[in-house]
Amino acid sequence: MSTHDHSNGQTSDHDDDGYRGPATLTVGDRHLVVQALLDARHEPLDGRMHWFGRLTGDDLAATLGHRAADAVLTTPEGRSQARVGDVDAWGRYRVTGIGTPPFGLPVVALDDDGA
Repeated sequence: MSTHDHSNGQTSDHDDDGYRGPATLTVGDRHLVVQALLDARHEPLDGRMHWFGRLTGDDLAATLGHRAADAVLTTPEGRSQARVGDVDAWGRYRVTGIGTPPFGLPVVALDDDGA
């Protein structure tokens, strides 16, 4: 997922199909400020949107340790139920969800000419 607008060399918080930026992870009654790198894909086998990514934040390890947890992830663009899981070698926590992601998706124009 690129975070650069190659037309003018400026970085962007949003790209064509994902989100990178600030978020709040709510686990129980704790609200954790995190940085999120998220993406989404339509899964043809079940017909639903699956979104996923990685989270970083100062309080994640103290709150979650190495256990999985159900949570709510909120970005400036929306909020969704999430599952937080494994930690990678860089200390980022995996986050996944099914359904509407907590960020906007690009509008895809469908070709109506049947060609």
